[in-house]
Amino acid sequence: MNKQDLIRKITSRKFWVALVAFVSALLAAFKFAESDIAQITSIIMAGGALIAYILSEGWVDAKRAENPTPIIIETAEDREDDQQPEP
Repeated sequence: MNKQDLIRKITSRKFWVALVAFVSALLAAFKFAESDIAQITSIIMAGGALIAYILSEGWVDAKRAENPTPIIIETAEDREDDQQPEP
């Protein structure tokens, strides 16, 4: 499995929902209170969202660095040249 596949899987909503379902089932099996289960699953989902955001932004930044967009700087002289009528 390459790095892009791993990032895609970790940032998948399906992965995080499956993880929450698994943890919820375990907590229920160990007789945790429903309020505790809700808090723990909320923390997992918040962590998943944060991890997905960080990895996605890192991936986008890396792709942007591979193909930088040229920056065109226009000077005041360039603007004056554009405004003068051609003879």
